Amino acid sequence: MRAWFRIFSAGQVVHNLHDVFHRAGIDLYTPDEPLSGPGLAIVNEFDPRLRNFLQEARQAGVVRIIAINLPADHASGPATWSLLRAGVCDVLNWDRPDQTACAVAARLARWQIVDTLVTSSEVQNTLVGQSPVALSVLRQLVEAAYFTDSTILLMGESGTGKELAARLIHSLDQRANKGDLVVLDCTTVVPELSGSEFFGHERGAFTGAVTARDGAFALANGGTLFLDEVGDLPLGLQGQLLRVIQERCYKRVGGNTWHRTDFRLICATNRDLRQDIGQGRFRSDLYYRIAGDLFTIPPLRRRAEDILPLARHFTRSFSADSEPPEFDEAVRECFMLRDYPGNIRDLKQLVARIMRRYVGSGPITAGCLPEEERPERGEDPLEWCNEDFERCIRCAIARGIGLKDIGRTAENVAVRIAVADEQGNLQRAAARLRVTDRALQLRQAAVRPPDRQTLL
Repeated sequence: MRAWFRIFSAGQVVHNLHDVFHRAGIDLYTPDEPLSGPGLAIVNEFDPRLRNFLQEARQAGVVRIIAINLPADHASGPATWSLLRAGVCDVLNWDRPDQTACAVAARLARWQIVDTLVTSSEVQNTLVGQSPVALSVLRQLVEAAYFTDSTILLMGESGTGKELAARLIHSLDQRANKGDLVVLDCTTVVPELSGSEFFGHERGAFTGAVTARDGAFALANGGTLFLDEVGDLPLGLQGQLLRVIQERCYKRVGGNTWHRTDFRLICATNRDLRQDIGQGRFRSDLYYRIAGDLFTIPPLRRRAEDILPLARHFTRSFSADSEPPEFDEAVRECFMLRDYPGNIRDLKQLVARIMRRYVGSGPITAGCLPEEERPERGEDPLEWCNEDFERCIRCAIARGIGLKDIGRTAENVAVRIAVADEQGNLQRAAARLRVTDRALQLRQAAVRPPDRQTLL
């Protein structure tokens, strides 16, 4: 395994750094190009250089940084929580070097597996997204799915892809002899028949029960049970589910025999269950049974960088027998300026309507947009500088960020978005940013020179 490192220490020398990590199977190197992949920040104080470095690394998409804390003789070193808030993912002390190096190696090995899964076709064709917020949730979700069998609660607005996430979790689950995924939409459960839906029933248990029937708990035995919109369950039924979820045993309606079942439970909701608990609409004891791992699937407005990649993904799905067309500039602009109250499902429906109108060859043009989807107002050169933009600037100023850093950060974000939107094509990204190809290439290659320190 390889990992880059940078040293931010005031006068302290790290002895045998390379040797210690080499024994743990890690090849350390000093970065001389734009950072990529996981790395180490070796620190003994939280100074401005370290803060700026972590900020720039985060903007560049480097999210796997471990801080190695070098405590001074009479001090505890930089505060752990300050380092975590600044962007590192963990803080380890250098008091036992070999043990610390082994801990780093274990984390790197797991991250390597997670990153391989995240970039696999199975994951990318299920949950599309390369924005920082989407990747962060996706990595955590993949890790929980692959390395654990924990109960998972998926939260998020309607249309964000919670059912797709549940199917991905089931697919990545590593249990031996894994059974099927059983999906039960809690909004469609009729109260009078809810017992049969979940527990099954015996023959003659009620009028019309001419044969015995397995419920969701029996069907999910050995597999995964996905309860969609679990927040819509009636209170009475919530109480009945407690024993099954905790004890994994149940009785059929009209029966006296206890049946065993073993399943992984995944629940999803678009409601605020904590608020529902406070208002008496959801049982707190049930919530703490289903909230083993919690993941909030972000709405599309928080991951605008993913709008065009998602739109291209949907055009490919609607063009199974041919090469999918590209979008011209006007259509791309329309995609980015439009609101998506229905989130990803809303975007997919828009692409479907466009593709039904598209004929011939060449790019998808403005005429392919349904009339109701076309912008109603003319282009306002200051429209982009709206309340959201001002809110970000106010937040930066309130935190003491100077004008120079605000400008540099805004430029870095603009470059990252343009390059991502153009799928890494620097020539097209430069045209959108109205700079020369050379200027963008130089900016992409720019990196601060590493600190020159002696390692003994």
